[in-house]
Amino acid sequence: MEQLARRLGLRTDPTIFFVSAGFTVVFVIALILFPEPIGDAFATGRSWIVTNLGWFFVLGVNVWLGFLIWAAMSRHGHIRLGRKGERPVYSNLSWFTMLFAGGIGTVLMFWGVAEPISHFSNPPLPGVDPFTEEAAKDAISIAIYHLGLHTWTIFTLPGLAFAYFINRYDLPVGVSSVFYPLLGEGIHGPVGKAIDIASILGTLFGVAVSLGLGSSQIAAGLDALFGTGSGAWVQVAILAVLTAVAVGSIVAGLDKGVKLLSNLNIGMAVALMIFVLVCGSTLFLLRGIVETFGLYFSNLPRLAFWNDMLANENPTTDAWGWQGSWTVFYWAWTVTWSPFIGLFVARISRGRTVREFVFGVLLVPSLFTLIWFAIFGWQAMDFDGLGVAAREAMGDSAGAISSAVAESVPLAMFAFFEQFPFTQFIQGFAVVIVAIFFATSSDSASLVVDMLCTGQATPGPTHQRVFWGVAEGLVAAMLILLAGEAGLTALQQVITVVGLPIFVLVSMMIPSIIRGFAAEDIDHVSIGTRPELEEFGHGPASEESTSGGLREQTGAAE
Repeated sequence: MEQLARRLGLRTDPTIFFVSAGFTVVFVIALILFPEPIGDAFATGRSWIVTNLGWFFVLGVNVWLGFLIWAAMSRHGHIRLGRKGERPVYSNLSWFTMLFAGGIGTVLMFWGVAEPISHFSNPPLPGVDPFTEEAAKDAISIAIYHLGLHTWTIFTLPGLAFAYFINRYDLPVGVSSVFYPLLGEGIHGPVGKAIDIASILGTLFGVAVSLGLGSSQIAAGLDALFGTGSGAWVQVAILAVLTAVAVGSIVAGLDKGVKLLSNLNIGMAVALMIFVLVCGSTLFLLRGIVETFGLYFSNLPRLAFWNDMLANENPTTDAWGWQGSWTVFYWAWTVTWSPFIGLFVARISRGRTVREFVFGVLLVPSLFTLIWFAIFGWQAMDFDGLGVAAREAMGDSAGAISSAVAESVPLAMFAFFEQFPFTQFIQGFAVVIVAIFFATSSDSASLVVDMLCTGQATPGPTHQRVFWGVAEGLVAAMLILLAGEAGLTALQQVITVVGLPIFVLVSMMIPSIIRGFAAEDIDHVSIGTRPELEEFGHGPASEESTSGGLREQTGAAE
């Protein structure tokens, strides 16, 4: 394989690259040849996972959040994720925009209206009537729970692990490096390579599902504007065009491509949010933003541990109830992104302290998410008819948004904008925002997957990076065609199955980080010298591993 890699002009770990690429190609071909059996297999796997292991996903993310808070507040919070004296490369503003755009920008555009309206019209909690004020409060709380602190917990844990072991110890850029305290030199062997391959494949699937959702929303927007239709082949055509745009950004590199697109689309998203605030029910929304803080934090303990345990006691429910299609799907989907987002965040966070990293990555994007849902969610429910009296007063115009969501989730945002002035312009503006978020996610993922293959922070050859960008588009296209009329349901089935092994992998990062922290020479006042790699208990690093990035650089944390 090494000779083939040289012949193709690749700069990569041949085993990791060719096995990952081979699995990807085989999967695409299998989807073309055997779509129905593969779809049935994913459906069966997803049903078993959500019924028997849904509790594991719910509990696991809470454990991760507790660990991160402990790490930031403990004496280890002063450890700098880099060399002695190293300071952050990016300003706080650029850091935040890159965090957000590389994270869940596409998700907020897709679910900003659709999720609150879904829970408003079909309340998941028992004893709550649809379209009531109580349903509205629960809807906002649940939507922010799904995309607030807990989602960013799933990104922050692997990000902290990568930043600590890769930035601080100069270990190779790979998910396997996080497990050095547990595996030692085994990170360079079959187990380490298997971890990196699984992470690459999980990232490809996670990004592909997001690209599939993004293309479906763009198709819905174009259909609303121009009547183009929104079927599977329209979505595939959109994927092809935007994948080409993303490949152009990949060629430009991280700083030129991702930073430019990140700053551009976060500015456009903020402008769209301000437009809704100013042109909507402004005073109502300002009150709603303030009240949403209280609703979220008062409901968070209940929602974070809500396990829908009595679902099977109701004979009308199927399998594990509501959470199987919502919370478990979200956590499984998000965790497949976590190696990609974690490495991306670790790279742009070099030089920051553990405390700064944890609270920055957890709180700033979560704050933006809360404000986003408070504005879009409350305004959507107000348009739809908030409360029984309001709906009676509205007459036939009540239920316009909820009917659109019931018909097509991707259409929700565009039906929402029909209630505003400059409808076509705003709908077109929203399509552009989703498209840019699409390109940002794709080029960020391609750069990170390439790093996982090379083991280095510097990008590989251009054609090597382009391959991964095209591969993401192909997998997304095949998943769209596999989904067919089932749409979101089929994508949920695929990502829940893929997410389980990645979830277990990320959970194992906690004992690895704890062992790394334990090796630090820290007292209650200051942080001493960085421990050497052999202090993890695996013996001195070999000459081969040193050349692969295990350079034992001396220096103290700050």
